[in-house]
Amino acid sequence: MSPSRWSAVAEFLGLRRSMMGMLAVVVLVGMGERMADRFLPIYLLAVGGGTLAVGLLNAMENLLGALYSLPGGYLADRFGAKRSLMFFNLLSMLGFSIVILIPTWQAVLVGAVLFLSWSSVSLPATMSLINQVLPIHKQAMGASVHAMVKRVPMALGPLMGGLCIAWWGERDGVRAAFVVALGLATFSLFLQYRLIDAQATAPPGTELEKNPFRLLPLMPSSLRRLLVADILVRFCEQIPYAFVVIWCMKMIAEPVTALEFGLLTAIEMVTAMLLYLPVGWMADRWGKKGFVLMTFIFFALFPLVLSQCQSFWPLVFAFIVRGLKEFGEPSRKTLIMQLAPEGRKATFFGLYYLVRDIFVAMGAFCGALLWQLDPQLNFQVAIGFGMLGTGWFAWYGKALEQEATG
Repeated sequence: MSPSRWSAVAEFLGLRRSMMGMLAVVVLVGMGERMADRFLPIYLLAVGGGTLAVGLLNAMENLLGALYSLPGGYLADRFGAKRSLMFFNLLSMLGFSIVILIPTWQAVLVGAVLFLSWSSVSLPATMSLINQVLPIHKQAMGASVHAMVKRVPMALGPLMGGLCIAWWGERDGVRAAFVVALGLATFSLFLQYRLIDAQATAPPGTELEKNPFRLLPLMPSSLRRLLVADILVRFCEQIPYAFVVIWCMKMIAEPVTALEFGLLTAIEMVTAMLLYLPVGWMADRWGKKGFVLMTFIFFALFPLVLSQCQSFWPLVFAFIVRGLKEFGEPSRKTLIMQLAPEGRKATFFGLYYLVRDIFVAMGAFCGALLWQLDPQLNFQVAIGFGMLGTGWFAWYGKALEQEATG
């Protein structure tokens, strides 16, 4: 490709040096993480954990994601995305090491406290970087490129993890995947240091509020209305989330293998990746409401379709629907940043996820109780929350977009 053509492509995609560095790190850390964590429910069962341990892990993922989001946003505003990402990458490496060295379900929960921090802190820091590097008419595209690249390891990682399980079994295979994750995370530290430029931070001596109880009243009302819709829809996602792999591999009439489940996940991610660039281009030009609304509709449809699947090929269709739920996710994240106050966008992005995921963590644990009663009841309750969230956003969405664009 000629330099002029490459420049045109880079301009269309909103690529900058820091963006390229961030995307490389997303691939490396994500590949290792997704090789291992997608099979954690199976690993928990293999090392002696039960259904409640699986539900507790899923609840922890949401709760810790919430608790780490606000510090992640605060650190991005205070110290910049580069240094905050490197710090939390080190914490993730420590968590991987605990799971590798101690093969018990209790160690998984302890290690998760550390390695779940990467996903939680990287999102407000990444969105802050996109917001600072790109002009407003390229931010949906930038978020779309990030989301698309993020799905590469989400697609390939479970396939590689499935191969590890096929070769070494459910117990040693998952531990081997964590060894790979540790190595990739180590290499990513070098890339973060070399490629990501330091972004603008708060001037020395500037007081940035970090108490969530004081920040919450300062959240714009428009952002609160989006938050309500998002909470309801995430209840729909998280109530059955941890049990999707168990449903597919243990409970249906013709259970799939670990490798087949990895293939289903790859189908989901490829479906999402095919949407990101065209949707990002259209959202920057035609508005974000319709794309976010379609996302919420597919969130509600997935548990409905999944509950009717009893073999591999119907599951293929279900996971295509699951991929379609990413239809407007970059638009939603861009909308959050645009509604957040100037100078504290990463902090309020983190606050948004703090409030959302605290509520959703309760839904995830309730999902375990519903699953014990009846898996179909679990799916039905999830569908109900999805419909409520979709209806709320359909009512308020247009006004939110008008406020975001001024």
